[in-house]
Amino acid sequence: MAAPLLRVDNLTVRFPTAEPVSRLSFEVGEGETLAIVGESGSGKSLTALALMQLLPRSAKIPNGRIEFAGRDLLGLDQKAMRNLRGREIAMIFQEPMTSLNPVLTIGRQITEVLTLHEGIRGKAARNRAIELLNLVRIPDPQRRIDDYPHQLSGGMRQRVMIAIAVACRPRLLIADEPTTALDVTIQAQVLDLLDTLRRELSMAVVLITHDLGVVAQWADKVVVMYAGRKVEQALPGALFRTPLHPYTRGLLAASPRLKTNLHYRDARLTEIPGSIVSAAGEKGCPFRPRCAVARDSCAHFVPALVEVSEDRLVACPYSFIPEVAHGVAVGL
Repeated sequence: MAAPLLRVDNLTVRFPTAEPVSRLSFEVGEGETLAIVGESGSGKSLTALALMQLLPRSAKIPNGRIEFAGRDLLGLDQKAMRNLRGREIAMIFQEPMTSLNPVLTIGRQITEVLTLHEGIRGKAARNRAIELLNLVRIPDPQRRIDDYPHQLSGGMRQRVMIAIAVACRPRLLIADEPTTALDVTIQAQVLDLLDTLRRELSMAVVLITHDLGVVAQWADKVVVMYAGRKVEQALPGALFRTPLHPYTRGLLAASPRLKTNLHYRDARLTEIPGSIVSAAGEKGCPFRPRCAVARDSCAHFVPALVEVSEDRLVACPYSFIPEVAHGVAVGL
């Protein structure tokens, strides 16, 4: 088998008073889409920032390894990482209105990437920026290139962020909640665009999301995170047919699902009681305070990830009990 393009092994991110990412491991192959899912506070965005080496100064990585195309990213100096960012690894940030510079035209912000990494300047850079705007389906790109971010809709700003990210044809694209705050129609267009670009440019994609519908449609592999830890990993079909971890089952049960021949849901959504803040300081399983199947022993140890089948990992010893592991089959 070919070596993965990205390998994250035992990654830990630590702040002076917290450890929001703990011993996280996953792999992404060439052209593959890996979805990382979990509610807010699970450590998804911090994981993305760690991959890009854009963590705040107070954050430390005390252990772990991030290997991209055979290179240890944690061993690179700042200059080497700056050369890598945008050229080989690119990121689409959550909120384009705060990520784009409000006092620069979108054309200037796209050409900046091209000048920095490919040495393209002047008219050639402008023409290439217009091509990129056309690639991400911005209408009338010759005129729009001179617009400022506030002159664009949310969906168009998100497309500009994508244009900047793919300008240098990166091998890995990290998309952190790329459809946040967009309406459903625009979400579908943006995700279609990302998948088209993935295929056309042969990019690998790390898709960070809390939208399980997106995961079902676009992901090749899924990692479920809770309180900074990986609690389950599976192929999408297996995950939705038979979720093993209680947290995964809770996420799926809380997702809106329409009944056959109906245009609405005829029952209340199931909610996961409590909040993720209950995991802070928890000595045992971080999900124990919210778990419907927790045992007394869960308070005394953090469950290890166990491989239950090929491409299937779960961090819950009670997921092997038949009524727990197979009692719920959830479809979207």
